[in-house]
Amino acid sequence: MEKIARTEEEATPADRRPQLLFVIPAFNEEENLPTLFADLAQASDLLGEGSRIFIVDDGSADETSSLVEAYAGPLPVELVRLEVNQGPGAAFRSGFTSALECAEPDALIVTLEADTTSDLGALPQMLEEVRRGADVVLADWRMVGVSAHRRLLSAAAGWVVRHSLGLDATTVSSFFRVYRASTLQEASTRYGDRLIRERGFACKAELLGKLASMNASIVEVPVSLDWTRRNGESKMPVFKTMLAYWRMLFRERVGATDPVPAAPEGALGA
Repeated sequence: MEKIARTEEEATPADRRPQLLFVIPAFNEEENLPTLFADLAQASDLLGEGSRIFIVDDGSADETSSLVEAYAGPLPVELVRLEVNQGPGAAFRSGFTSALECAEPDALIVTLEADTTSDLGALPQMLEEVRRGADVVLADWRMVGVSAHRRLLSAAAGWVVRHSLGLDATTVSSFFRVYRASTLQEASTRYGDRLIRERGFACKAELLGKLASMNASIVEVPVSLDWTRRNGESKMPVFKTMLAYWRMLFRERVGATDPVPAAPEGALGA
């Protein structure tokens, strides 16, 4: 398959700020939202006209939704509300649908953890990689304050996923990424409601594998992942996520030769 084609309109001039559409899943993150908003405000000079920040509340039991709705600062923050907790897969589907509905041809979609563990200081470099031609830019984790046990499990799961899906990437599960909106739209058209089927954290590896199969240009940028900045415990169940990786890999291998069905209207948000 040929590499994803881009029109001249999608090439963002160096002196023009792109439309950035943030998709940030949040589950019981009331303690971290003030810091998240402060971090985003420090990066507000990167926001071009029409930029928006979608906080996807994944059925939180705390005040996450209320805090987003009450936000009165300078950022273009909007709430996407899922009434019941469904996992990151559903949160990303809903967030991507909202983002693509308002995306300009050269828009970029930025995904991010709501717990403030990723360093937004790396965003300018990630945006520069898109300007140079990348379709997807991944945060390549440099872990800070992460236990050796969790590091080992993450590395092992990442190795299996990379080699099974043929991915030339080091970090396959980080939420912190930059996508061309046109690349996600093309993927949605191609895969329909099969684009993201994993409910849990394995959804990021699943999506990356599908984009790689479309010959999307994927680049990594070193980014600090600092768990000492987060309030509360991690929402990622390690062993459950590893089992989800194996399930996802089995399904992708079995379904690799299946015909891709035509995408129903609104499939990405299904």
